[in-house]
Amino acid sequence: MSYAELSTHLVWAALTVLTVSMIAFLVDLTRLGESRSDLASVARLGTRRKELVGVGAAGDVDASHADATARAGGGAAPDDPAVERPVNRRAAAIGMSTATLGWLLLVLAIVTRGIAAGRTPWANMYEFTLVGACVALTVFLVVSRFRDVRFLGAFVTLLAVLFLALAQEVFFVQADGVQPALQSYWLVIHVGVAITAAGILTVAFVTSVLQLLRDSRDNGSAVLNHRAFRWLEALPTPGQLEVLSFRLNAVGFVLWTFTLIAGSIWAEHAWGRYWGWDPKEVWTFIVWVVYAGYLHARTTRGWSGRRAAYFVVVGYACVLFNFTGVNLIFDGKHSYSGLTS
Repeated sequence: MSYAELSTHLVWAALTVLTVSMIAFLVDLTRLGESRSDLASVARLGTRRKELVGVGAAGDVDASHADATARAGGGAAPDDPAVERPVNRRAAAIGMSTATLGWLLLVLAIVTRGIAAGRTPWANMYEFTLVGACVALTVFLVVSRFRDVRFLGAFVTLLAVLFLALAQEVFFVQADGVQPALQSYWLVIHVGVAITAAGILTVAFVTSVLQLLRDSRDNGSAVLNHRAFRWLEALPTPGQLEVLSFRLNAVGFVLWTFTLIAGSIWAEHAWGRYWGWDPKEVWTFIVWVVYAGYLHARTTRGWSGRRAAYFVVVGYACVLFNFTGVNLIFDGKHSYSGLTS
């Protein structure tokens, strides 16, 4: 078996393991959501009981009924300080272990791809997609070492599975050398930093989408208040999600700024000009402008909440178009998808 074949098998193995991880995280999130939702119901019942007792409206009868209902629902009485019982997080532990295994398999797939091609393994859309998914998983696993963000696991692994499936079924190209313009150390620096930025922005995007969903549920959305979306109760508050997204976006923006500068330097070395209004150059700058606008609006203009989250969603849509649409639709000096060669 060649290194190229081994790499392909490892990608499929990583995809399979990450699917298991996604399911485990979803089970954990569902259990947490049900527990929090039941707890909120008991709390509301306790508040109602106190109101009835306070006005003397059949206080003894309703108080007894409230306590009995709370016990029947598996929770403690509303006045019990230990009303929130610990939830079994075994599914989350399975999700973390399988996510780590999937990440390791993907790293091995990328390394063997590089060995097969005899170069840095991120010179076309197929390889970029693999490495981008790997970086997003890396960000999730690293952040999980410092704070409990397992609620992101289901969605980060979902995107990773989708990206890997897309890479294998749509973007796949045989491992080969690169065009002369790409035979430079800037391929390692410029593209490597761009992929890292994209991976971080992916996790920030997931966080902002969850912020919007949780905020809509908290504000009485008819759709999201359905029983099927009880898992949203397991998420942190919209404000906490926004803070996490902002920090990730700030780091991603710094790396994207370096990507833009390094790309201009490489363009001067390769083509004798720093800027040529190539489609990839233009869209890289558009992405930079959108995220710069987001950071400026949030830090100096007081944009927060849903407006800031929508800004992040628009920015990430631009990132996706930059790495897919620009390569597939426009002709330019950066047409290195490998799909038409």
